[in-house]
Amino acid sequence: MKARVLLFARLKDLAGVSEAEVEIGEGLTAADVFRLLQGLYPGLASYDAPLAYAVNARYVSPEHPVRDGDEVAFIPPVSGGGTCTSR
Repeated sequence: MKARVLLFARLKDLAGVSEAEVEIGEGLTAADVFRLLQGLYPGLASYDAPLAYAVNARYVSPEHPVRDGDEVAFIPPVSGGGTCTSR
C-alpha cells in the first residue's frame, strides 16, 4: 500500500523534499505516517512541535486512518505576518 505525502513550510526544509510516496502498512494512522517519515528523513527525526494533519485535503485528527492511495499532508504551525499599513 502506498500514500502520497505532502510536507509544508519548516517540514519541507527539514526533509529536503516537499512530497514523497511512501509504503504504508494496514491500520496506520496519520500520526504513524509522520513517525514513518521521521525514520526516512533524518532531518525530521527531532521534530516534535505540534502538527496539523490532513488526509485527502480534509483536516483530520492524528488518529485518522490512512488507506492505500490517500494523500496525507503535514502542516506545522505558521506564524508571521506583518503590520498592515494600508490607509
